[in-house]
Amino acid sequence: MLMTQAMATVGAPSAPWLTILILLALAGGVTLWLVKPLQSVARPFALGVSVIIAAVYFAALGMDFSVGAAGSVQFAETYAWIPQIGVSLAWGINGMGAVMIALAVILVPVVIGAEWEDREDSDIASYFAWILVLEAIMIGLFAARDIFVFYILFEAMIIPMYFLIGRYGGEKRKRAAMKFLLYSLAGGLIMLAGVIGVFVYGPGGEQAFMIDNIAGNLVVTETAQLWMFLSFFIAFAIKAPMFPVHTWLPDTTEQATPGTSTLLVGVLDKLGTFGMIAICLPLFPDAATKVAPAIMFFALISIIWGAFMAINSDNLLRLVAYTSVSHFGFIVIGIFSGSQLAMTGSILYMVAHGVGTAGLFLVVGFLEKRGGSYLISSYGGWQRVTPLIAGSFMIAGLATIALPGLSGFIPEYLVLMGTYKVSPGIAMVAATGVVLAALYILLPYQRLFTGPKPDTTVSDLGGREKTVMGVLIAAMVALGFYPAPVLDYVTPVAEETAILITVADDTAAAADVETAIVEGSSK
Repeated sequence: MLMTQAMATVGAPSAPWLTILILLALAGGVTLWLVKPLQSVARPFALGVSVIIAAVYFAALGMDFSVGAAGSVQFAETYAWIPQIGVSLAWGINGMGAVMIALAVILVPVVIGAEWEDREDSDIASYFAWILVLEAIMIGLFAARDIFVFYILFEAMIIPMYFLIGRYGGEKRKRAAMKFLLYSLAGGLIMLAGVIGVFVYGPGGEQAFMIDNIAGNLVVTETAQLWMFLSFFIAFAIKAPMFPVHTWLPDTTEQATPGTSTLLVGVLDKLGTFGMIAICLPLFPDAATKVAPAIMFFALISIIWGAFMAINSDNLLRLVAYTSVSHFGFIVIGIFSGSQLAMTGSILYMVAHGVGTAGLFLVVGFLEKRGGSYLISSYGGWQRVTPLIAGSFMIAGLATIALPGLSGFIPEYLVLMGTYKVSPGIAMVAATGVVLAALYILLPYQRLFTGPKPDTTVSDLGGREKTVMGVLIAAMVALGFYPAPVLDYVTPVAEETAILITVADDTAAAADVETAIVEGSSK
């Protein structure tokens, strides 16, 4: 993963784990696509490959990743690629990269299981092939330590997502795919200016794009640094998504399949906030400090705007998309607050949001298969015929609105508490989003599932669907009651990066994370 210069590299792993994972996912996707006889067994093949990838990754973490050195680059691999311009094929992760890859390798088999029966064999084979190729790119993005490689993968990610949306989505899928493509290409083009600037003003050499070499070594004027920061930040804000460059997201999720939306919002959109932490802050700390108040202002608008749009949405997929706009506002505030506590909360928030949003998207998909519509107004009283769907929707929804005991509570509490210590006004305004969140989850639940029994006979969740939701709900509960293992991974990264930015009068050090959790749990 992209790191600050201060993050030293820990000893070499026992195997090139990141390369192995990327090649496994890529080979699985290409094989499924090209070998026609595999189409009849595409479902178990894709699931098997994704489960193997997850098993290899967690085994590698257990063997070679030192949690005590989670603030340092581990699993480091560096291969010369284009030394003439200083490009290296370099992989490596710290604690934040580790948990983000973990999120990706967990959600891919979950999505495959959720969309097991949605299409014919030939169609599902290509669909799952694109998902496996996308998994390879996701792992590469969270592991890239060379900015040029990160940029290439950032652009390459568009290809599988474009086909997953434009070929397998709803009636207006082509328009949604084109809007996604245009926004993504615009963000990539803007980022390219910053990549060129890093090369021009950086230290040069055969590893000119390595973040380890660039951080702290840019010889650049204050104005030039600001423009370079903005080139990266705008691209990440589009991906995040933040107001006012968020409009592509609800249109995309409305037309994409629930599984595609799960990977898009649950994992890929995290590249926006991930990049802010991994690239914007270590490379351009002065510029980040200068514009942080403006960024936090737009993040507040994202919180409020996303919440109100979710409340007013009749389409369930658009509703979940707008809730994510609101949640990303909390994450961005924590990143640019200058508080280590809030930064810790933001990184944990990315994981918690990925799990909770996956639950919402997939259970909405299960509901649509039975009711034939994503419109809230088409339902009523369905708790009486599908109690497991109703319960799953409620748990996932409560997790996203930070109910104590579920995954969203601790990260949201850390973000608000850490931000309050730096800027009470911003924290208090952001807290209104918590109240609005209750409305955009509880009101739809009431309209969907309460009332007289509907005149319909449908089945509730089947065994495979129960397994999918069971995995996600277990993760929500685990992160709610015992987030310490994840915090062990992300806290050192927050300590390294939060000190790079100062907002307002941060005269006191942030409270210890564990103390804050104890205080929050007691309320």
